[in-house]
Amino acid sequence: MTTAPRGDVAGLFATPRTLAEHRADGSIVLRSPEPLGESARCTGDWLEQWARQTPDTTFLAERSSAEAPWTTVTYAQALRQVRAVASWILAQGLSAERPVVILSDNSIDHALLALAAQHVGVPSAAISPAYSLMSKDFDKLRSMITLLEPGAIYVAATKPFAAALAAIEPLHQAQIISGNGDDAVALAFRSIATTPETPDVARAFAAVTPDTIAKFLFTSGSTGTPKAVINTQRMLTSSQQAKAQTWTFLEPGRGDLVILDWLPWSHTFGANHNFNLVLRNGGSLYIDGGKPAPGLFATSLANLKSVIPTVYFNVPRGFDMLIAALRSDEDLRRRFFGGVKFAFYAGAALPQNLWDALEQLSIETAGRALPMVSAWGSTETSPLAADCHFLAERSGNIGVPIPGTELKLVTSGDKLEVRVRGPNVTPGYWKAPELTKQAFDDEGFYLIGDAVKFADVERPERGLFFDGRVAEDFKLNSGTWVSVGTLRMAGIAALAPLAQDIVVTGHGGDDVRFLVFPNIAACRAHAGLPETAGVNEVLTHEKIRAAVAQGLAKLKQQSANSSGHATRALLLAEPASVDGGEITDKGYINQRAVLTRRADAVARLNDDEAGEWIGCVG
Repeated sequence: MTTAPRGDVAGLFATPRTLAEHRADGSIVLRSPEPLGESARCTGDWLEQWARQTPDTTFLAERSSAEAPWTTVTYAQALRQVRAVASWILAQGLSAERPVVILSDNSIDHALLALAAQHVGVPSAAISPAYSLMSKDFDKLRSMITLLEPGAIYVAATKPFAAALAAIEPLHQAQIISGNGDDAVALAFRSIATTPETPDVARAFAAVTPDTIAKFLFTSGSTGTPKAVINTQRMLTSSQQAKAQTWTFLEPGRGDLVILDWLPWSHTFGANHNFNLVLRNGGSLYIDGGKPAPGLFATSLANLKSVIPTVYFNVPRGFDMLIAALRSDEDLRRRFFGGVKFAFYAGAALPQNLWDALEQLSIETAGRALPMVSAWGSTETSPLAADCHFLAERSGNIGVPIPGTELKLVTSGDKLEVRVRGPNVTPGYWKAPELTKQAFDDEGFYLIGDAVKFADVERPERGLFFDGRVAEDFKLNSGTWVSVGTLRMAGIAALAPLAQDIVVTGHGGDDVRFLVFPNIAACRAHAGLPETAGVNEVLTHEKIRAAVAQGLAKLKQQSANSSGHATRALLLAEPASVDGGEITDKGYINQRAVLTRRADAVARLNDDEAGEWIGCVG
């Protein structure tokens, strides 16, 4: 842990405060003493506000390649197009029963179409492009379309989505809209964006209430059909109101907000947290066409060299790749640490070695540690429920309850299960009353399924640490509980940089074992192999096997008890599967789905005679 200056956050964030109510049944209810301020009626009010007050400010920007200039849309231009598209949407009779579905990645057209639908009370539903472009069977996409019965479906171009569109064609009667004006088989978005505005738009906008459904967002759906989470206008606006009360630098006149972001709008982090953060506060969003994946991160780096954001958002894989780039590029390093106010990571997901590396680079470059903050929630909490708007000492602190939201901590085995209640919480799942009923306790708290622990039980304002998923933890034969979330993080750090992610297994056995999704690029580099080396050659290389064995030994030194380390590991040659529900397009691994789908790999890992697995040395 560094003892260097941590940076000044006094002008950035509110002081964290938490009240703890200890109940007779043993549960603890945490809440902020600060009441939630008045929230906007709907997201459209924000767009209308900035189009009046700062009409010429850039709202959205994108570019087709790292060499191309940025195409921008101001707030005034965005509102004109939103009203035009909204006129078309109303003319088609779209509604919650016939919503707008968007299959493509983030883009200006995507944003304007979604905002237009929401402007007149019609839900939009962004579906991860992975279900259309990476899936082999389209089963999950078909189930989503069947559930939603859309009245319009948008794709950036019909050719890449041809197979997906053919797979769902019998399931809907929607108008296909394309961002490519040359697609003869679809209606061009540019044509509906010039629809003459009708008086019906103003009437429909005035009729939107906080209870109006703004969008449907799908859960990952590790097994079966992903659930469509209802997101009301109240959820979205109350979440951003609470964010403004914790991130006080967002107050008007405190400075410009610029974000460069790739996080997909089919997920609550990218859409409800980041996109709405910009919209609510009149900022500028530069859409990053790259992402933290081989062959694509170069685009993200080129965009970062063009636009240094106020706040840097990413997921663990992105921070891993960013750190490598900053180490090799002094100019980018100086500009990044000189311009970014703080970095934001998903609270439960950043391995400590990445936290430490980013802090050290910041200290070496700027003489202070870049503030690292996080938050916690889910699709069902839109997503903000707890916010770490203070300088935590290490990764994993998810913060304190946001204004207006209550957290109930309930004893579950040797852990504290956390539940959520507030205006930011979903009323339920679309067309799934039984699933909705099962998702809440008798006091109306949402059963999110996570466990937490206090940073300091006597001082709840110091925040909570994510303590794994309640359903993922398991017992060894000895009766010892294995905290999957905690051990996964420790394992990734011990095997760094060779492990991209880890799945923990050993249910009902004598010891813990790891299935490891390797970072192939890092493994090639460590083994001294060329980029053309095949995956199997890389994973069987003696240097890689030795390094993994040493990493397991390092983990055992840190925690010698049976639940604190793994005795063996198996490197997986096949990447995580989208169809199998093993991974989201943010790069998060679903432990249960991997263990179910890869039962054969678990069997090989447990076979004492198999030669594939790598044992812990020492």
